[in-house]
Amino acid sequence: MAFDQSTRNRLQRFVTDARRTLEEEFTRQLQNDYGLDPISGTASPLESLRHINDQQRETARILRDTLAHYCASADTDTKTGLDRIVREQAFTVLNRLAALRMAEARGLLMESVGNGYQAKGFQLYARLAGTGLGETGDAYRVYLQSVFDELSQDLPGLFDRYSPQGRLFPREAALIQVLALINHGEIEPLWVEDETIGWIYQYFNSKEERKAMRDASQAPRNSRELAVRNQFFTPRYVVEFLVDNTLGRLWFNWTGGQTDLRDRCQYLLVKPDEQPEPAKRLRDPRTIKLLDPACGSMHFGLYAFDLFLEIYREAWAWEQTHGPGCLDTETGGSADLKPLSQTYADQDAFLHDVPRLIIEHNIYGVDIDPRAAQIASLALWLRAQRAWHEAGVKAKDRPQVGRGHVVAAVAPPAEVDLRKRFMEELDPLDAELFERTLFLLKGLPELGVLLQVEKELPALVRAVFGEHGDLFREEDMAQWQKAESRLQEALNEFARAARATYQGRLFAEDAIQGLRMIDHCREVFDVVVMNPPFGALSAGTKTQLGKAYPCSKNDLLAIFVERGLEMLRPNGLVGAITSRTCFFLSSYRKWREEVVLGVSQPLTMADLGLGVMDDALVEAAAYVLERRP
Repeated sequence: MAFDQSTRNRLQRFVTDARRTLEEEFTRQLQNDYGLDPISGTASPLESLRHINDQQRETARILRDTLAHYCASADTDTKTGLDRIVREQAFTVLNRLAALRMAEARGLLMESVGNGYQAKGFQLYARLAGTGLGETGDAYRVYLQSVFDELSQDLPGLFDRYSPQGRLFPREAALIQVLALINHGEIEPLWVEDETIGWIYQYFNSKEERKAMRDASQAPRNSRELAVRNQFFTPRYVVEFLVDNTLGRLWFNWTGGQTDLRDRCQYLLVKPDEQPEPAKRLRDPRTIKLLDPACGSMHFGLYAFDLFLEIYREAWAWEQTHGPGCLDTETGGSADLKPLSQTYADQDAFLHDVPRLIIEHNIYGVDIDPRAAQIASLALWLRAQRAWHEAGVKAKDRPQVGRGHVVAAVAPPAEVDLRKRFMEELDPLDAELFERTLFLLKGLPELGVLLQVEKELPALVRAVFGEHGDLFREEDMAQWQKAESRLQEALNEFARAARATYQGRLFAEDAIQGLRMIDHCREVFDVVVMNPPFGALSAGTKTQLGKAYPCSKNDLLAIFVERGLEMLRPNGLVGAITSRTCFFLSSYRKWREEVVLGVSQPLTMADLGLGVMDDALVEAAAYVLERRP
């Protein structure tokens, strides 16, 4: 079903009503149960809460730890922190219920949200549980939480009930309201569509919110404003155009045109008689890396998933024809991979594992909005489950999907006392490396992949360990990888330790996200596809970005394109949809000469005009650039 304007309007009403219901509910819970008032921005001492039970007291303590973690940043006061808690709790509950509804529509889950209390899954659960779980509302809450716990094995970022974003649960009256909204006949057909979860993300922040932000300041004032002001959903045809002419084009070239993608990709621009010279060794699909550096709900990745399914099938057939060793693993930096035919017993076993391989090897995403990372991981997981469902693979026989490569560019933890306590447990050199790394990640929430941390790492490692330190005698990056592995293990242990507070766990998790972000910046990609932010640079990053990207500093879109090219291997492809003005305004001349025509060459362009990206008042162009050798 097409997401035309009337369809999107119906979904927008649903999201707006559900958000309002949930935010009002969680505001009341904070005020009445937990002594936290988002309206006035006040927090009562935990000791004053004598009206709550032990479970609620533990939640009250965790909410205060979460608030303290948020407020450790210099630009966050108590009211702003409480507003964030309410917003995140509402968003997570809405996403969880929508995810269950989408899973039901795909046959992946017994009916649990559809029909509310009459859902088949709950009715069966209630009969087995009897009266031991109390009233119907209490039993239904326990049932949903058990479903969340099951799904958290694959998607902890969304379904972990002990995460800071998902600690609260709506009381019965509010839950019934949201269930009525989610099961309204108007939006019933939308739950089978992959795009639906992306539109929910788009509409969670209203047009009025974005307008108020723009009216208050021409440039974004913080990372949240940057994320909200640039939430413009990319239409499916634009996604297909860009992915077809980047990922599809590379595979077409490598196979010498001997690929079904020639017909599968309806927007792939190929001349009727075009027959490229095939590569001497076809790339092993496990080494192909695609990045969306502003991934939002992972719309580009979802369509790329479709192409990767075909690419893996063709790679298997290619190896069967040309023999083991015909697939190139060195180019992607994975020389230790065994041939496909030596890794899997037969084609069925191989195809059975392909959805997992795509998530764990091929698709990378970064976003400065943690909610986007939550949604993107969910979208890819649902796409993998659909692939297995269509192949007739039963749920119990599906491989468990690892965490994948979707990263939220969150601020490095700011708690000085926790940092000191953690560093005391490290080797002195590792402690110094950790402190310097946190400083290196300063500005990450506003910059994301634009923070060129990989360029600073060699000097940082040498500054800590010396040119030939006692602990290492290998190259700088090998030194970093070993040290990073030790830091991640130490952070995980710090989060698990009994002596660590909940705030300590949040500290460790944010630090680990920062290390994962560094890994992304160190990767070399074959394809970068994006709908990047555009417009003025925020005041806090203008100087830094101006120095790092002197040819592109007048607009975020130009910087993202330059950075995308920088992260590619030679002959890799960038596909982007941006404002078309960058191709004729004089202020972009240096960018055109030194970036578009300097380090790259244009391959494809579509001049799309107005009305492409929802309500963005911008004339758009979609184009593909090839990085020169």
